[in-house]
Amino acid sequence: MAKAQKNAATDSPEGGNLPFEEALQKLESIVESMESDDLPLETLMARAEEGHRLAQLCQTKLNAAELKLLQLEKSSSGQLTLNPFKPSEETAES
Repeated sequence: MAKAQKNAATDSPEGGNLPFEEALQKLESIVESMESDDLPLETLMARAEEGHRLAQLCQTKLNAAELKLLQLEKSSSGQLTLNPFKPSEETAES
């Protein structure tokens, strides 16, 4: 029953609100246990599924962070270029 509750935590809506660092730490822990423990197939599969969800969550958060750091600008010639994010004065003050 504990396994189902543990997996439910990453399936739940708040699983998406897990901070990146915490998700990465859990993912590393899963990988270590899968590499070092002699686990039954069912346990390995459950951990692999949870690890996959956590890896997707980490990738999504990394992509969102990258988008915040880049912005698309159109030059006077009409070409689009990606430039580093420059916070507005309002953002910099808060």
